[in-house]
Amino acid sequence: MAARRKLIAIKVLHTVVWAMFVGCILAVPTAAHVGRFGVAAACAAAVLVEVVILLLNRWRCPLTDLAARYTDERRDNFDIYLPAWVARYNKQIFGGLFVLGSVYAALVWWV
Repeated sequence: MAARRKLIAIKVLHTVVWAMFVGCILAVPTAAHVGRFGVAAACAAAVLVEVVILLLNRWRCPLTDLAARYTDERRDNFDIYLPAWVARYNKQIFGGLFVLGSVYAALVWWV
């Protein structure tokens, strides 16, 4: 498979995985709001596994390193189909949403 095709496949996979984790982040407070605390906990656990993976990889997704093998490009979104500003601030945006959503879920559960 040509390098370009491999890069496209990695970018598609990376985007799908990213969307799954964003879905989990958004599901935490949503599931808690409707009383589905098991779903909220499972989604939070999935996100925390991804956080551990990022920590072990110096805050980089392993798919970013894989994509880097097939291009010299290093824009913020060279490895994923996202707008550059979202790719650049991804951890801050969705990390913040995850923390806020988790706090909300914990408060709903305890109250």
